[in-house]
Amino acid sequence: MADESGLSPFVFACAGGLVLDLSTFEMQPGMALELQNFEPDIKGGYRRISGYTKWNTNIVPQDASSSEKVLMSAFFNNKVIAARGGKIHEAGTTGSWTQIDTGRTNAGKYTHFRYNLAGTDFIVWADGANHATKYDGTTVTDLNATGAPADPKFVVGFKDTLFFAGMSSSPQSVVFTAPFTDNDFSVANGAGTINVDSNITGLFPFRDQLFIFCEERIFKLVGNTIADFQVLPVTREIGCVNGHTIQEVGGDLIFLGPDGLRTVAGTEKIGDVELGTISRQVQPRFEGLTDVDEFDSVVIPDKTQYRIFFSSANITRGNTTGVTAVRKQTYEFADLRGIRPSCTDFITVQGDTIILHGEYDGYVYRQEQGNDFDGNTITGKYRSPDLSMGDSGIRKNFQRVIINYAPEAAVNADLFVRYDYESPQVPRPAAYPFNTATVVAVYGSSVYGTATYGGQSNPLIRQPIEGSGFAVALRVNDRGVSAPYSLKGFQLEFDVGARR
Repeated sequence: MADESGLSPFVFACAGGLVLDLSTFEMQPGMALELQNFEPDIKGGYRRISGYTKWNTNIVPQDASSSEKVLMSAFFNNKVIAARGGKIHEAGTTGSWTQIDTGRTNAGKYTHFRYNLAGTDFIVWADGANHATKYDGTTVTDLNATGAPADPKFVVGFKDTLFFAGMSSSPQSVVFTAPFTDNDFSVANGAGTINVDSNITGLFPFRDQLFIFCEERIFKLVGNTIADFQVLPVTREIGCVNGHTIQEVGGDLIFLGPDGLRTVAGTEKIGDVELGTISRQVQPRFEGLTDVDEFDSVVIPDKTQYRIFFSSANITRGNTTGVTAVRKQTYEFADLRGIRPSCTDFITVQGDTIILHGEYDGYVYRQEQGNDFDGNTITGKYRSPDLSMGDSGIRKNFQRVIINYAPEAAVNADLFVRYDYESPQVPRPAAYPFNTATVVAVYGSSVYGTATYGGQSNPLIRQPIEGSGFAVALRVNDRGVSAPYSLKGFQLEFDVGARR
């Protein structure tokens, strides 16, 4: 038996997410220089993301052209409401789409809001070109009473009142209904208008306040009715470039500013002097972006995860990128590739979280489903920092890598070991297989014949490796045919060679 008494172990857990603003010497070992379609896991490690499937296998019917994208995908009353062209349809997971509204001229991307009024559930939507419309599952009603805004882009509910903004004739105004109504715009009954001094880009109720996002400002509305409503400045130095990127996650309100992702809480804390951004560690991903009006976002609540998609009609689905941010003690980030929403929605119904997106191809998809992107492989990539084990002047002779991971089904991936900053002058060992055919059986979720009773839920793979170097990096390339799994950590075993 070989004498391994001289081997030194180097152990690190996968934590910290994608980091692009630190040098190799500053990075912690568990951070990632490359992390594509692996999400920072709230249970620890980096999890290969789940896929998405069609909500309904039938395409949303077109209006005038087959090139029309889906402008709204909203869950309501156990169905999805989808807009395409000038028409709006609804459908369950099977059967054809049923038209519920038509005649909407020049509709843009919709916003929507679900609410209950006098015991009846409603959804209201706005498209920036027509009157807002409400729907109770049976009847569609335009909100066109005297004083109603003609073409709002944004609609939300706050303090039992509907608020509208983004009108073409008054882009700096917020119009609201009388309390406990959705179509009464009479000032005598408590309706009104609030004006700010910058074009409004989004509305969002948060912590008993209504935040009014503008191109160059952020305000908040406090109070309960027109009698005590007050508009207070949050900042006059920064704004939101796209209202569809505003989401609440993990107790923060995240939005896309001109220089990356920000939080309202962070903005308020710092004030108007020097504004920070939560996405600084992945700042290159937010530089040089164009077509920001098409971007969208979604939240996966049970993962405290925010996803922003850099969607564009001019980029194919496979080349569409994005960023995911997971709220832990701090935010951890990763790259997304292969998801191209034209609109999104999310909701939790009786414990079931439903994540939706409409696409440029005319279909509506449900995320967090399956192991691929509607039949297309998920390309997952992980790369560690270049690890010198605390001494970049000593050559290390590597003998073994131990992988700690949490599989959900059989894994089929490749492990690469690269030396000395991937120098072309250094030999590169061939890929080592990182796969397993059997995993622990989980009652209620495992399939008979694909899992092993009594197997390990966090097994170890002990892989002998070859090669030496002053620094080493590990890569995992998913082959796109695996169910999700989480990389928890690694142990590298080596003996010390000569000093350079």
